[in-house]
Amino acid sequence: MSMVDPNEYKMTFDLVDADGDGFITAAELKSLMQAIGQEITDARAVEVVVGADKTRDGKLSLEEFAEYLASQPS
Repeated sequence: MSMVDPNEYKMTFDLVDADGDGFITAAELKSLMQAIGQEITDARAVEVVVGADKTRDGKLSLEEFAEYLASQPS
């Protein structure tokens, strides 16, 4: 059981989830990174999503997004 509280990441998640469908795609992640001045390739955006996508549905839920962010070094 994860100790990550997804609600701590909901505001950020909602900003990234551009279409409001409750999931983050590689394209939405890439758009966010570009918006904050971090250029990433399509391939890297896909790598991040695949790496964090526990359900293997090709997109990140709030829980998956929260666990990914919590696992990153600060």
